[in-house]
Amino acid sequence: MKTEEELAPVMREALMAGYSLIDSAIIYRNEAVLGKVLNDAFRDPTLPVQRKDIFVTSKLPVHDALERFGLDYFDLFLLHWPGTAKKKLSDPVNRENRLGSYKALEKLLEEGKLKQIGVSNFTAAHLTDLLANTRIVPHVHQFELHPCLVQQDILDVCRTHHIQVQAYSSLGEGALLDADFVQPIASKLGVSPAQVLLRWAIQHGWAVIPKSKTPARVRQNSDLFSFELSPEDMQILDRVHETNTKRFCWDPSEIA
Repeated sequence: MKTEEELAPVMREALMAGYSLIDSAIIYRNEAVLGKVLNDAFRDPTLPVQRKDIFVTSKLPVHDALERFGLDYFDLFLLHWPGTAKKKLSDPVNRENRLGSYKALEKLLEEGKLKQIGVSNFTAAHLTDLLANTRIVPHVHQFELHPCLVQQDILDVCRTHHIQVQAYSSLGEGALLDADFVQPIASKLGVSPAQVLLRWAIQHGWAVIPKSKTPARVRQNSDLFSFELSPEDMQILDRVHETNTKRFCWDPSEIA
């Protein structure tokens, strides 16, 4: 859980650099502090930022999330995980709960408390089943996506149903910054390895949600449109997963 003292300078730098998407979740235990920092920013005359300028994402559970944030609505709300806490991966209640939870999001969307809804960490099978048993196609699917983990089956489902892909762990939790397939491209272009990895995702049409504890890196990571990866650079990064597949975060593949 982050304190206000930790979040405030990073958030201020992000807003000054033009960031507009704030990604959170109840499980991160920072929603109250984040909400205070945002609301303080909306009242700060040195920051020309209003609520309408900021896109706030959170993830289940929803019961008191808006109150914790001190906001009237969320721009995007996601099912964080296809499974259920304290249930076996094979328990059929996982499917029952995620379908029921998504239908609750559909209702909140219709009530105007949520502007868009989606899912996170779903496999292609989870996503296909959801599409067959609910009314509203998810607006966004957020999942781990980087050169070492290109989940083409999920990308194909998203493309078919016009679901916006949002990549997380684009830097492989930092492990990819020193990778031999990133460093030469970064050196050639005169940018950071993080910028290369984020730009790779953007050139594919995927949204990214980079994170950093350092204000300087926050600003650096916002500079993704002053350069472009060549087709050859893209091909190098696109083929990494063929021989070097690695997952750095949660694996939902065994959840029923």
